[in-house]
Amino acid sequence: MNKQQLLDIYTKEQRIEANHPGWERIVTEHTVRNVSMFGEKGFVIYSNLNKENVHAIIDQEIQYFKSISQGFEWKCYDYDQPDNIKDILIEKGFTVEDPEALLVLDIESKKDLLAMNISPEIVRITDDKGIDGIVSLEDAIWNESHAELGERLKRDLKDDPENLLIYAAIIDGKVVSGAWMYLHEGTSFGSLWGGSTLPEYRGRGIYTSLIAIRAQYALKKGYKLLTVDASPMSAPILQKRGFELLAYSYPCNSPE
Repeated sequence: MNKQQLLDIYTKEQRIEANHPGWERIVTEHTVRNVSMFGEKGFVIYSNLNKENVHAIIDQEIQYFKSISQGFEWKCYDYDQPDNIKDILIEKGFTVEDPEALLVLDIESKKDLLAMNISPEIVRITDDKGIDGIVSLEDAIWNESHAELGERLKRDLKDDPENLLIYAAIIDGKVVSGAWMYLHEGTSFGSLWGGSTLPEYRGRGIYTSLIAIRAQYALKKGYKLLTVDASPMSAPILQKRGFELLAYSYPCNSPE
């Protein structure tokens, strides 16, 4: 598949049609909004707007989320229309976080990942204690609380253990890296998350091993594509491993 074909599949399956655990998907004439069922932020993941209606529809979404007392993120992509939608969101009081690279991997094209032997240091996490270890790792690396992430992973693992795969790299009894993957039923995609590694354990191939084990599992279950929203630091690493850059997205947080 070429880049445009991949982008079309991603838009259809991951933005328009995807269901996200813990959020109710609501399709309107012009947007796809996801409303949190557990007190987290909601988000608008897709919009079909033009210069004539963009202001009215953005105002409509602001009022909707205000009516349910829920903050939300409008995730716009650099191919969304109108092409100045991000600037309009800023004008309306949204704050924009750093851009994220939308990367997609055709798993079957990466024979090296599929053939990689996975170190016994990489283990699958199946209980709350293991998730607590990953949350502690994330707290230590980023110096901020990831308690909400931990609660979400525990909830999602309990509700749908077949489609949430969590892995940790454990060396000398210590969690040194963690990553997870959601398999999105009815789509071609598994989505990759995490991958943070303690600084002193970087450069050992742990990050690549965590990609490989998830790629192998996804293909075994019939999913042929992986997607990830990558930070500026992670994007070049993933591109070297065969991920293709399709677009950039911009998380825009609603005004208070």
